[in-house]
Amino acid sequence: MFESLSDKLGQTFERLRRKAALSEDDVSEALREVRIALLEADVALPVVKDFVAAVKERAIGQEVIRSITPGQMVVKIVHDHLVEMLGSQGVGLDLNATPPVAVLMVGLQGSGKTTTSAKIARRLKTLEKKKVLLASLDVYRPAAQQQLAILAAQAEVGSLPIQAGQMPVDIAKRAMVMGRLEGYDVVILDTAGRLHIDEALMDEVAKVRDVAKPTETLLVADAMTGQDAVTLAQAFNEKVGISGIVLTRVDGDARGGAALSMRAVTGKPIKFLGAGEKLDALEVFHPDRIAGRILGMGDVVSLVEKAAMNIEQAEAEKLAAKAMKGKFDLDDLANQLSQVRKMGDIKGMLGMLPGVAKFKDKIADAKIDDKSIARQEAILSSMTPKERRNPDLIKASRKQRIAKGSGTSVQDVNKLLKQHQQMADAMKKIGKLGQKGLMRHGMSALMGRGGNNPFQFH
Repeated sequence: MFESLSDKLGQTFERLRRKAALSEDDVSEALREVRIALLEADVALPVVKDFVAAVKERAIGQEVIRSITPGQMVVKIVHDHLVEMLGSQGVGLDLNATPPVAVLMVGLQGSGKTTTSAKIARRLKTLEKKKVLLASLDVYRPAAQQQLAILAAQAEVGSLPIQAGQMPVDIAKRAMVMGRLEGYDVVILDTAGRLHIDEALMDEVAKVRDVAKPTETLLVADAMTGQDAVTLAQAFNEKVGISGIVLTRVDGDARGGAALSMRAVTGKPIKFLGAGEKLDALEVFHPDRIAGRILGMGDVVSLVEKAAMNIEQAEAEKLAAKAMKGKFDLDDLANQLSQVRKMGDIKGMLGMLPGVAKFKDKIADAKIDDKSIARQEAILSSMTPKERRNPDLIKASRKQRIAKGSGTSVQDVNKLLKQHQQMADAMKKIGKLGQKGLMRHGMSALMGRGGNNPFQFH
């Protein structure tokens, strides 16, 4: 999400940064391009007009014209207004009520409500230690209730037993009663959707709301909906009253305008972003971090948080201990690849690194993606334990066997072995330097003068 918008804004601001001084015409021309980029990203026209007008008011002021780095100043102003438009600060779920707290999930059919319900339940259980009950109120879509029951089991949370023939309002009542009697902290009510907004849908959701009295009513919307997302958000907010928004499929080919428009039009915060089907693929929406991603400044904080949640501490400590001894075999490389895969989409993670947009071509040439990591894992799996512990054993005939077993080429095997050798060399340097030496000399000690950088793109 935001890739196209990020590219266009990046090109515009790069031209501004190259100028030693900015005239009012320069700023106006840049803002024309910003306006076009926002419209092409599916941001609603009224939102674009307000945004450009607010930025222009500040950008043509003396603070920019007289600034030492006027181009950077314009970028900062755009960044600050993006953050403001997206909601200034992240807003979590409001669970400050007498348990069981009801969370009502609403939205159109196919928006990802059911999966999102399970993702939020898992997050509340693992991170906030809440006892959560999931209840499906979708009596229309075939096997919808069974689907939520399966997801609840995967998330290791409670699931309301299915009673055939019961209608949504009665299911909601039963869920709240069970929540009270069995000591649940949170009851998540997954309502039915329709293919489009209609009176029957809104009436049903409103009746459920009146019965459950939810503390949170979350609108789940597909990020790829585009301009229709604004109409959707307005309709649900007016008819039912929403407290927040969850955008799903943000890893797809979404232009991002929905995120920028929905918050501005409804005044309700975007609370979560969902990417992929995995139950841990849900992140809290932080406006400042998203603005940083859009403008190519990266999002290191989210990357570190993602790593902390997915990388096993014991494995990390084990590798650190081996690094201090200067050791790194192919088993260690396999472990590292496995840990990286747990963190999710590789391209998405690279997008969180500051300035990575400038190296897009190199990344594309290097073919760094989830498939390349899966290929490397297949090569490592085709080796014997003895070969992984002692890579020097892997000569021509073994390479052919490994390539055949992993469905790759001997060239692919050679590339992996070269990558491992460079990383092993770096580990040997760490071992020789020791912790104090590494802290004193930093990364330059690993790279060496004219030496190979094991982390560069090939």
